[in-house]
Amino acid sequence: MTLSRRDFIRSAQTVGLFYASFSIAGCARAHSANARFALIEDPARRLDLPAGFAYTLVSETGGTMADGYFRPGRPDGMACFAHPDSADKCILMRNHENWLDTASGSPFGKDNELLGRASQEQLYDRKADGSPFFGGVTRVVYDLKNKRLESDHLVLTGTVANCAGGKTPWGSWLTCEEQPLQPADGAGKYHGFVFETPATSTGLIDAVPLKAMGRFAHEAAAVDPATGIVYMTEDSRSGLFYRFIPEAKGRLTEGGRLQALAIRGWKSAITNNWPQDWGGGRRIRQGQEMAAEWIDLEDVESLDGDLAARGHAAGAAYFCRGEGMDYGIRPGSNQGEIFFTCTQGGTSQTGQVWRYTPGETGKLTLIYESADADTLDLCDNLALAPWGDLILCEDGRGSNYLRGLTPGGTIYDFARNAHEDESEFCGACFSPDGRTLFVNVQEPGFTYAITGPWETLRV
Repeated sequence: MTLSRRDFIRSAQTVGLFYASFSIAGCARAHSANARFALIEDPARRLDLPAGFAYTLVSETGGTMADGYFRPGRPDGMACFAHPDSADKCILMRNHENWLDTASGSPFGKDNELLGRASQEQLYDRKADGSPFFGGVTRVVYDLKNKRLESDHLVLTGTVANCAGGKTPWGSWLTCEEQPLQPADGAGKYHGFVFETPATSTGLIDAVPLKAMGRFAHEAAAVDPATGIVYMTEDSRSGLFYRFIPEAKGRLTEGGRLQALAIRGWKSAITNNWPQDWGGGRRIRQGQEMAAEWIDLEDVESLDGDLAARGHAAGAAYFCRGEGMDYGIRPGSNQGEIFFTCTQGGTSQTGQVWRYTPGETGKLTLIYESADADTLDLCDNLALAPWGDLILCEDGRGSNYLRGLTPGGTIYDFARNAHEDESEFCGACFSPDGRTLFVNVQEPGFTYAITGPWETLRV
C-alpha cells in the first residue's frame, strides 16, 4: 500500500489502549452500496457489520507490549497460525508499514530510549540522522476462547514500509518491504527486500534480507505448498507478477530463481485495461483466461531499481499496483489457486481481482473488475474465506469497506470502517478454525477480531 491521500491531510489520532467487544444488534442500519447484507451502524463508531456479527478490539497502536517495547504504528499485512500448545489460541504475525518519513509509532518510545535493547544484527538499518527505521513485524497471541489479547512482542525491526507479505506452509511469515530505498534517499543500506519471520519467534530475530527474491516495491507473497514456489506482487503502476523457485523447498535462504509472468502471444502486455492502453484491441474482458509463461530475470537485486522495466522489455506483463494475494483451494475443487488484486487496474482505475492457476501451462484469469468506486474502491489486501469467497480490503478515497466477492462474481459489503479517520482496512485473515476474521485498520492503528454467523454469507 502506498501512502493514501488521508495520510497527508490527517495526522494519527492518539488514543489510549483498551480492549472492547461490541455486538451488532438492534441499531440503525448503515448505507450499503452492494445491498446483499444490510450493515448496522456501530454506536461506538468503529465497525459497521451485518446483524449477528460482533467485533473485539484486540490491540491498538502505542501500548506497551509484553517485551517492554511499544506497539508500533500502522499495522498492515497479517497472517494467522495455529498455536502449538492450545486450540483455544492462535498466533498473528502482523506487519507495520512505517516509511522513511513516518514520524510516529516507533517501538522504541520517546527519543528512542529503548533503542539500545536491539543489537546491531537485529536492527536492520538506521536513517542518515542515526535514528532507527521502525517498520517491522510483531507477534500476537490471541485467546480465541476468551476473546482477548494474551501478549504481543516485537519480532523484526529496522526495516521500512513492511506492507503485506505471505504465510508459508512451514510456519513462517514473509514480510515485504514496499519502499526500495538506497543510501542516497537517506538510508544506511539498500531496501526493497523480503524477510522471513518464524511464527515461533519469542523475541527479536536477526534481520536477514532474502536478496535472491529480488529488490523492488514488494507487496504480497503466497506459497504453493505443493511446489514451495513463492508468488509475489509489486506495488507499482508498472509492476510485474513474480515467482521465486527455491533451490530447496522451504529453505529460502539457500537461494533460487526469480521469474516474471508473461502472457503467451502478447509480448510485454499491459493488463491495466486503461483506455489509453487498449492499443491493438487488447482490452481484457472479465472472465477471460490467458495462457501464462515465465521469463527468467537477471541481476534481481539491482541497485538501479530497474528490475520491472528490464523484465517488461523481455516480454513480461505489467500489472497496475499488484497488492493483496492469497493461496487456497476453494470448496468442491482439488486445484490450488493464487488470487491477487491490482489496486488501480480496470477501466475505472478502481481495482481488478486476478486468479493464477498453476500447472504445466499456467492460466491467468481476470475474475473481477470494478465498475466504479461505489462498488469497489481500490482493493488491496485479500483473504480467501473458508467457504470460497474472497474478502477484499479497501484502501479507498472515502468510506472504506471489507467487501466479499463470491466465486460467481457477486460483490457485497461485509464491514465498513466507521471511525472518523476513514483509514484503510488491511491484513484480513481467518483463524485456523475459520470462525474468527482478523483485520487491521491502519490509522489510528486497530487490530480487530470479528465473529458471527459465517454460514449466512455462504451462497
